[in-house]
Amino acid sequence: MKRMFFSMVLALVTMMAYAQDIKGKWITEAGDAHVEIYESNGKWNGKIVWLQKGPDTKDTHNSDEKLRSRKLMGVNILSGLVKKKEKWEGGRIYNPKNGKDYKCSMWLDGEKLKVRGHLGIFYETQTWKRAQ
Repeated sequence: MKRMFFSMVLALVTMMAYAQDIKGKWITEAGDAHVEIYESNGKWNGKIVWLQKGPDTKDTHNSDEKLRSRKLMGVNILSGLVKKKEKWEGGRIYNPKNGKDYKCSMWLDGEKLKVRGHLGIFYETQTWKRAQ
């Protein structure tokens, strides 16, 4: 009986830890890209791992002309986020649809990931869902 109880508690703790983790693949709000979020040297980053338009899609809107011919697959669109309490903050997000870079923060809302890009007092928040 004690083993069964211990196993149930362990399973519950594991599920709760997973729910609080942003690591893994996420589907953007528009559903046109998947972003894999990972930790490197204490900072959280996210790279494009799937695109609806296909793997050869180029970064045509980049403000740096030299980067407009690069493929978007594998590009880090999230960089430098640090976990502070229940949020990941202090990073940047790149929007390949307009070629601009913004301050970024993220937090979990249940099983969804809220991703907010900031430009001064203005911001936009997207809701991403975990890829299966």
